[in-house]
Amino acid sequence: MKQNVGFIGLGLMGRPMALNLAKAGHDVNVWNRTALRAGEVAAEAAKLGGTVRVAKTPGEAAASADVTIMIVSDPPAVESVLWGSGGVLAALKRGSVLVDSSTVSPTLARKSAAACAERGVAYLDAPVTGGTWGAEQGNLVFMIGGEAATLARVEPLLSVLGKKLFLLGPNGAGQSVKLAMNLLLALEVDAMAEALAIVTSAGIEGGRLVEVMQSSMGRSPLLDIKAPMMVAGEYKASFPLRLMHKDVTLAMELAKQLGLKLPAGEASRETYDAVLRAAMDDPDYSAVARYWEKK
Repeated sequence: MKQNVGFIGLGLMGRPMALNLAKAGHDVNVWNRTALRAGEVAAEAAKLGGTVRVAKTPGEAAASADVTIMIVSDPPAVESVLWGSGGVLAALKRGSVLVDSSTVSPTLARKSAAACAERGVAYLDAPVTGGTWGAEQGNLVFMIGGEAATLARVEPLLSVLGKKLFLLGPNGAGQSVKLAMNLLLALEVDAMAEALAIVTSAGIEGGRLVEVMQSSMGRSPLLDIKAPMMVAGEYKASFPLRLMHKDVTLAMELAKQLGLKLPAGEASRETYDAVLRAAMDDPDYSAVARYWEKK
């Protein structure tokens, strides 16, 4: 059934997500901090036979929406979009649903949920994984915190965007699982970079290590996606280093709140931090390998 959708954030993930909703026949009202990008999405949607309208503020994008989906870069961006001037919370209509697919802390997700409840709006924290290729193909995986009844209301929309929807618990649960997963991915890529450093320092071409790992217990989909970038030393972003650094930091803050000490996570955060501070571009998080390239 055709729905009126507000969509906030048109970055690497948001842009293809908004376009997929438009291609599926939904009316999509978009807002992006950079207005030019919003105009480009509207023009591209029109070529595909979809309807995308550009809003002047986040609140304008959400005001008439049955469901508003947002996916912005970090906690300050979420707070600005929700509570800032022309923000979403003041504009949401009673009975609508807000789905936040940004990756933030569980605490902020629960704060957002409480603010929505005060306005008669249902809320899901629903961060995603799958990279830009998953967003383009509608094959994202959603990690969801909230009520089953709320998920049932938005499932037809989310199914346009993703292949799997995991309801993991109350509000905040989606964010907890997303941060844990991204910490694991960060550690895996960090470990791959270290392994490549050993091999290449020993005078062996890095691709040979990848070949062996593809036939071993070390087999992982990351080998298909990240290892070629690391071997080639080319780091065009599908998931930027700055965002992985943010997620690892959030994961470590959550661990501290839970009374956990995670030494591997702390060491990895220091490495990502060093590479991010030295970066002169906006690379993929596999660019953590630069730490050993410089050594």
